[in-house]
Amino acid sequence: MTATHSIAPTLLVAIDISKHRHEVLIGVPGKKRRRRMTIMNTLEGFHRLSAALVGYDMPVRIGFEATGNYHRPLAHHLGQAGFELKLVSSVGLARTREALHNCWDKNDPKDAQVILHMLEIGAVQFFHDPLVVGTADIQELSKTHEIVSRSKTELWHRILTHYLPLYFPEAERFHRSSRTDWFLAFLEKYPTPAMITAMSQDAFIADAWQVVGKRVSKERLLSDIYATAVDSVGLPVDPDSDAVRMFRLVLAEGRSLVRQRNEIEARAVELLSDLPDYRLLTTIPGIGPINAMTILAEAGDLRRFRHHRQFLKFCGMDLATVQSGMFRGQSRISKYGNA
Repeated sequence: MTATHSIAPTLLVAIDISKHRHEVLIGVPGKKRRRRMTIMNTLEGFHRLSAALVGYDMPVRIGFEATGNYHRPLAHHLGQAGFELKLVSSVGLARTREALHNCWDKNDPKDAQVILHMLEIGAVQFFHDPLVVGTADIQELSKTHEIVSRSKTELWHRILTHYLPLYFPEAERFHRSSRTDWFLAFLEKYPTPAMITAMSQDAFIADAWQVVGKRVSKERLLSDIYATAVDSVGLPVDPDSDAVRMFRLVLAEGRSLVRQRNEIEARAVELLSDLPDYRLLTTIPGIGPINAMTILAEAGDLRRFRHHRQFLKFCGMDLATVQSGMFRGQSRISKYGNA
């Protein structure tokens, strides 16, 4: 007697995510006609979709494309309702849409059709809800650190290309690292050379002694800054002018960003220091607390990758080769993973 294993029919649901509403396409096993729904991005809309899917009384597999962060609330709601969730690659969706329709035309109903097709052929990925797997806090720390660091870099470029060339061009050579706060604090107190040369050198060194922090050869540094200020070509703006006020406003913003970045880094170490994976990652040369936090935030549990090549592909660091007939191109990094 031969044993047979029957597979329960599964309801396939494709959702095209947008900011205010979501297009839903439901494929019922054994029926060619598909049901369409449009739900608003509200709790009432989520409940309406859940109730409709529960009414079919069969296993449900839902596929969707990650669209900004608009998919997160809906995906969390459906996951908590017990439905199986699958993620569709944005690149895969675009390529499949072009192949199926022979056209670059893109609209929400058509995207839902393509997502449903990818569900049917199994061209989908796992979806891990950060709130469920416990990486939400790490992700927010990582993303906020990236935003603050980028803002700090943009602001520093504005100082280098606008404010310093106007008021104190020679001061740039005293800056050594963007991680230190002393240079911004110094410029905030002495935004123009005239405010330095208004004092004698000894008075300036005494006044600025605490501003420059714990510097090696502090007296020599301050003497060098004073001599530079004496020969500066900066514009002779009035210390009480609006121009100087705006310069100080930008410098205060830069100091605030430095404080925010330091707070995030301290919290990251405090949050992750007891995790074995974090400790292992930080033993690798070149991976510090922030890089380790980013890896754990984006990848989650590293043990869900059964082979290191899967993790390389997730990161977009796998090799890809163009080959046709006798031609074989050079293997390059694909860069198709998590940026």
